[in-house]
Amino acid sequence: MVFDHLREDIRAVFAKDPAARSTMEVLFCYPGIHALWFHRRSHWLWRRNFRFSARFIAHINRFLTGIEIHPGAEIGRRVVIDHGMGIVIGETAVVGDDVLIYMGVVLGGTALENVKRHPTVEDGVVLGSGAIILGPILIGKGAKVGAGSVVVRSVPPGATVVGVPGRIAGPEHSSHDELVEGVMPDPMLRVISRLLDRQSHLEDRLRMIEYTQPSPVSPAMPQELVCENQVRDALREVIDPEVGIDIVDLGLIKEIRVKGTFVEIDMVLTCKACPLSDHLTLQVQRKAYGVCGIESVVVNVLDEPWNWDRFVKQRGSLRQI
Repeated sequence: MVFDHLREDIRAVFAKDPAARSTMEVLFCYPGIHALWFHRRSHWLWRRNFRFSARFIAHINRFLTGIEIHPGAEIGRRVVIDHGMGIVIGETAVVGDDVLIYMGVVLGGTALENVKRHPTVEDGVVLGSGAIILGPILIGKGAKVGAGSVVVRSVPPGATVVGVPGRIAGPEHSSHDELVEGVMPDPMLRVISRLLDRQSHLEDRLRMIEYTQPSPVSPAMPQELVCENQVRDALREVIDPEVGIDIVDLGLIKEIRVKGTFVEIDMVLTCKACPLSDHLTLQVQRKAYGVCGIESVVVNVLDEPWNWDRFVKQRGSLRQI
């Protein structure tokens, strides 16, 4: 039985750590696996009321590995502790099978009474570096907790949690084999994207109201609005080669200002050093030149987030980003 557990632990390390190269390396150079072996002995003693001996072995474990696991904590099978320095797991914590724990994770308590006061982590959970999980909460099966997150509320199965305090940022579904190598979604970026989308819709409505005004303030205004719309329509022929969508529907065109034969176009890109910046700028200038007699075209590349929601509508859902 003991050797079966040892083989399971070694196979789990090879499955979840691409840096593992040999069995000897895992046996002698992985403090995470040593900490689990120490904990199993201390937990065995704790359950048989040899409390001092259990705590002493846990203390030795902490001194040798830098990982502090209270002997009362319940740790499942095939758990992998990667690096592990600074990990703290409290007395009433429960960790399920196939859990991956990175360095600096804290499973802490929030109560001073001798009750269930530490988290329960179900099977297949991934806890990123520096994640802090507090209180008798439940981290559902297959969930992911991003690095540096502080989680104080239960997490449903398969969800991705990031931020301080932790917020659900990903779909409540994930493949069992997926780990945290993928990019963690940002819930604040989604909020900003929706605000930008709302602003864009309001600007479009305001533009239509100005265009249909029966008595404009300036007699030159209707012609400028007509030219602006014609320039916008012309720019729909400029296709972003990476996405296959025109730059207007993609939300890259933020504003168009027409003054006589001069037009100034604000184009939003993720950064001015984008490889497509020069290409798209040149295409915009070519398409705008000559529309409504335009003789001068200036393109300003703005370094700020673009309208993500319009891109999402073309792709179907946020999950495909």
